[in-house]
Amino acid sequence: MSDGANEGLRRAEHLSAVPTPPDPSTEANELLRAVARGDEAAFTRLYDLVAARVYGLARRVVRDPAQAEEVAQEVLVEVWRTAGRFDPERGSATAWIFTIAHRRAVDRVRSEQAGAERARKLAAAQGETPYDEVVDQATAHLEQQQVRRCIQTLTGLQREAITLAYYGGTRTARSPRCSAPRCPPSRRACATG
Repeated sequence: MSDGANEGLRRAEHLSAVPTPPDPSTEANELLRAVARGDEAAFTRLYDLVAARVYGLARRVVRDPAQAEEVAQEVLVEVWRTAGRFDPERGSATAWIFTIAHRRAVDRVRSEQAGAERARKLAAAQGETPYDEVVDQATAHLEQQQVRRCIQTLTGLQREAITLAYYGGTRTARSPRCSAPRCPPSRRACATG
């Protein structure tokens, strides 16, 4: 034999001394059956076997780390409580656990979306304030006072033009009854208030 072939045999002999790790799905099936009988140590081992992957699945669905932790905790509590319902004929223990995890995570997302929608509708409904007559009257009174102060700053001719234009029924800057030219630009807008 060549040196390469001898070395390959030596590696194979060396590796045969290392025990083959158990199949995780077979181990999970056995652990879940023990959990169904109330074995806390089996639940601890099952938890160590699947908790990180349950959290990862929840995190991908929920996206919020804190919510994913809550979902993972709820799933593992449910696994402890309902382990007796597991049927190995219908699938592996890990598939059963991950199905529970996925359903819980999707339920959490739907619940959050429904809550956000309810809050949005409530905020929209509360945003519609009823007509407040007192506020309307107070605002109108303040505006009238501001207009009176502005009119007092105008010359007599300008005041007459504005009065005739707005209170005399016409809406033009020049009233037919007034021969005054338009107000100078500096007086068009009153900044006092």
